[in-house]
Amino acid sequence: MSSPCPICRKPATPEARPFCSKRCADVDLQRWLSDRYVVPGAQDDEENPLSTDFDN
Repeated sequence: MSSPCPICRKPATPEARPFCSKRCADVDLQRWLSDRYVVPGAQDDEENPLSTDFDN
């Protein structure tokens, strides 16, 4: 049994996996492109900022 579509929760189809349709895949893509989804990154550390070539 496959996982449900992450957008609408209908059963996923092999053609659009992990989504149920191209429409749900496009909805997901639009959410990424509009910054609705965010991948967390490291916090800036004021005491130990990231080094750059310009520091020297």
